[in-house]
Amino acid sequence: MSDPKLVIALTKGRILEGVLPLFEHAGIIPTEDIFNSRKLIFQTSLANVSLMIIRGSDVPTYVEFGAADMGVVGKDLILEYGSEGFYEPLDLKLATCRLMTAAPEGADLNALRQSRSRLRVATKFINIARRYFAEQGRQIELIKLNGALELAPSMGLADAIVDIVDSGKTLRANGLEPLELITHVSSRVIVNKASLKIKNAAIREILGKLKSAIET
Repeated sequence: MSDPKLVIALTKGRILEGVLPLFEHAGIIPTEDIFNSRKLIFQTSLANVSLMIIRGSDVPTYVEFGAADMGVVGKDLILEYGSEGFYEPLDLKLATCRLMTAAPEGADLNALRQSRSRLRVATKFINIARRYFAEQGRQIELIKLNGALELAPSMGLADAIVDIVDSGKTLRANGLEPLELITHVSSRVIVNKASLKIKNAAIREILGKLKSAIET
């Protein structure tokens, strides 16, 4: 019997650059240059495995609903989307960063909390921010932004932001400082629940090879 077909959804951009060498170590090599193609589906050196290159925010959806059997996506997007619809068996330890609150340097958020009923917090991670502040018993007004979060406090749109922090240079360049750590972030492998049952041996083999690649 031939090996079952597997579709693996990978995230565009910086994560992809780190993930492809791991997949190469696992024997999964695209048959053409992913970075110089407009295609979204790529065949690989394994006849039964193809790679789908999509936006990170879409990877959990494709995996949960079975359009992709496996995927690689940042922990931040898993937390924002919710992980009930798939398994998360492996941390690739790539694209590590932190999800944090940040505010203008020297800002007294406690004083602001006392002067108004709710802090205004800008973020694209609405669900994560809502859970984080609710767990702390802090009332906030959430403002959804998809980019340029660092501008929100200086333009009077928000008191603070929730965003990904790597080196912190972008924050400092815009007069902000990181404050509270919400969670550490890295790239994770996620697997469709039905696929793991139906294609268990093939998926376990790939997971094993990827784990070996991380450890070498």
